[in-house]
Amino acid sequence: MFSPSLSQLSLLLLLSSNAFAAPSPSSSSGSSMKLHRRARHAKTAEEWGAWAKSNRDTLIAKYGGGGGGSVSKRSSGTNLLVNQNADSSFYGSIAVGTPPVSYSVVLDTGSADLWLADKDCSGCNNIPRFDYSASSTFKNTSVPFSIKYGSGAAAGTLGQDTVQMAGFSVESQVFAVCNQISDGLLDDPVSGLLGLGFETIAASKAPPFWESLVKNGAWDQPLMSFQLTRMQNVSSATELEAGGTFTMGFTDSSLFTGDIDYNNIPDGMETYWIQQMSSLTSQGSSISLSTATQYAAIDTGTTLVGGPSSVISQIFAQVEGAQPATGNYEGYYTFPCDTDVTVTMAFGGKSWTVSPDDFRVAEISRGECLGGFFELDTGTETPSWIVGDTFLKNVYSVFRYNPPSVGFAQLSSTALQMNSGNEPVPSATIGSVAAGVTAAGGSGGSTQATNGAVSMKMTRGEGMMMMMIIPVVVGLLSLGALVPLA
Repeated sequence: MFSPSLSQLSLLLLLSSNAFAAPSPSSSSGSSMKLHRRARHAKTAEEWGAWAKSNRDTLIAKYGGGGGGSVSKRSSGTNLLVNQNADSSFYGSIAVGTPPVSYSVVLDTGSADLWLADKDCSGCNNIPRFDYSASSTFKNTSVPFSIKYGSGAAAGTLGQDTVQMAGFSVESQVFAVCNQISDGLLDDPVSGLLGLGFETIAASKAPPFWESLVKNGAWDQPLMSFQLTRMQNVSSATELEAGGTFTMGFTDSSLFTGDIDYNNIPDGMETYWIQQMSSLTSQGSSISLSTATQYAAIDTGTTLVGGPSSVISQIFAQVEGAQPATGNYEGYYTFPCDTDVTVTMAFGGKSWTVSPDDFRVAEISRGECLGGFFELDTGTETPSWIVGDTFLKNVYSVFRYNPPSVGFAQLSSTALQMNSGNEPVPSATIGSVAAGVTAAGGSGGSTQATNGAVSMKMTRGEGMMMMMIIPVVVGLLSLGALVPLA
């Protein structure tokens, strides 16, 4: 049995942070956001253990344990994104209020709410905070808001204001302004989280920013996509590095090759971006899947991959020398660092390989490494698998609103070259707005729209500590990903 040391726990904490970015103008027909990543610092075993436990707890909490307006043709714009803590999380930036001010937020397809720390936030330390009194267009609805994660909670009230991203704007967007945030939930420079899931899972009961845009016809195509860089195996990587690309309204053909393999979300399951896993292998051996263990939520806000204990044990049974870990590492497995573990996953007819560099999270003791897949028993009302960045760094991923589906494609050489760690880290900017909608706040309304498309180049950051958090600190936190409780 494996017992964690101080140096091991330290490594885990590093893995659980997230990153964000901001918009800037571009001359291309679409707009793009760049992501950044922060250089990792050495972690103790205790820190890694705390990170691992936080990641798992956050996912359990997140997955349950339990309007109208007008649009004008948008101009091109660019949003810069950041990746924190060596692939732990990827964040971008939005601009809020009048005049607009940029804030870094975790981009999380595993939740559906936008929330920011406000100027009166307790426990927010040095993170940038939203000053609602400085915006002439902010409206306080006085509706209470709270959301819980395995690693903490955030609470405040709902408000409305103009929110911009990558050349798109939504007036009267509902979001939470939080004055109570648990210590460690956010990590500078991240100020909050932008949920990219469906309205059906929004704690605020309000249309998410992205869904307001797509429903009102602001995008050329009803989809958004991610290309994420890998930095955890780059020894010279710094705390913030270029993290990849996030696009809204189009796909960037320079970042993938071949066709995009789309698979529809099962009927009636338009909540998370759910896919049905069709096959799984470990070290070349097929792993059996039952109907109950096939459904997966594709979650950019989660750092690792969580799955049913019965299947995770089969994956590591194919790895010589692998063993279940104990203590804060409960639910995880370790394996010899000199072993390359290859896992493939399919969500239709095509299989996708998880790089051994992504499966090998970190060396937490001499010659022993932590595996990137861990046990997560979510219950009967939520998907069995939470598939995070450990998988998504290996594909170009597309989230399509209509028909509701998720697509994957092979990364191009251009995309893979970004894994070198030699890309400059972009700075946050606020770009011009050419497509905007007015949110109806749930009351409905007519809409006129013209098409637009935006892309965002992203960099990766420190991100493991907040992998699930959350899952945005969104989460493993996991903090790479955040997990709201029902």
